[in-house]
Amino acid sequence: MSRPNHSEHAQWLALTRIKGLGCISFKKLASHFADPTESLSATAAELSEIEGLDRDVIEGLLAFTQWDEVEREVRRADQAGVKIIPFSSTTYPTRLRTIADPPPYLYIKGEIRAEDDRAVAVIGTRSASHYGRRVAGDLCRGLASLGFTVISGMARGIDGVAHDEALNAGGRTIAVLGSGVDRAYPPEHQNLYHRISQNGAVISELPIGARPLAFNFPARNRLISGLAIGVVVVEATEKSGSLITAALAVEQGREVFAVPGEVGSSRSRGAHRLIRQGAKLVETVEDILEEIAPQLIAPNGRAAMSS
Repeated sequence: MSRPNHSEHAQWLALTRIKGLGCISFKKLASHFADPTESLSATAAELSEIEGLDRDVIEGLLAFTQWDEVEREVRRADQAGVKIIPFSSTTYPTRLRTIADPPPYLYIKGEIRAEDDRAVAVIGTRSASHYGRRVAGDLCRGLASLGFTVISGMARGIDGVAHDEALNAGGRTIAVLGSGVDRAYPPEHQNLYHRISQNGAVISELPIGARPLAFNFPARNRLISGLAIGVVVVEATEKSGSLITAALAVEQGREVFAVPGEVGSSRSRGAHRLIRQGAKLVETVEDILEEIAPQLIAPNGRAAMSS
């Protein structure tokens, strides 16, 4: 069969409109086809060769007709100054490719660079204490000064501090949103949003205009951990989304770090639980570097560090 006569980005966006085709099914397509969008022009027999691909997905690929909708989405992204980076692009983050359920593409406001492969996520509670803000700021300034990109979720509290202090230190930072990248959320981070997009990137797998609905955030968290070498939890309650991110980091083979807090404080319980479960206790940037140093050795045997 011939390839669909539509723009490249429209073909990538079409994949996420297929009923039953989630990120795990997408990775099966990526493992089978050199270009996963070839699945849109594949025969039923060719698609049936892909192990574990649901019948609904096969039928959806064969019958897809929503081309006007996806072309409109491409135009909306272009009008918003947002780039669509497909899985096949050389600028798609290298670490994100390795997770079990990578998004087929990312919407990006700003720029992803090769140096962003050296990234550490710093996350925590929205209701941060003065202590938590101070420690998060110290860690992120230290990481940025050593050439690490700081990843976080641009939420209130620790996330906002992480981005802000990385930028203040002249470093790069990436914000992963649980909404469309065309809007700043929370609204009071409008200025921070612009600073991040000018000195890093704001990214999402969600369509332009997508609202920050609660169910978007657990899925968003796998991207925060997936982009990073390790995840640092500064303050977190026992039911914090930061613990979801830490659990995802473990599944993805990432390092998990936690900052000890005040005994008895609800903000400390999540981090203390992680430490009891084996997370590396962090007081300074050196504690992080000690753990991730083996991953920073280049193939020539030299440390892939900047100073």
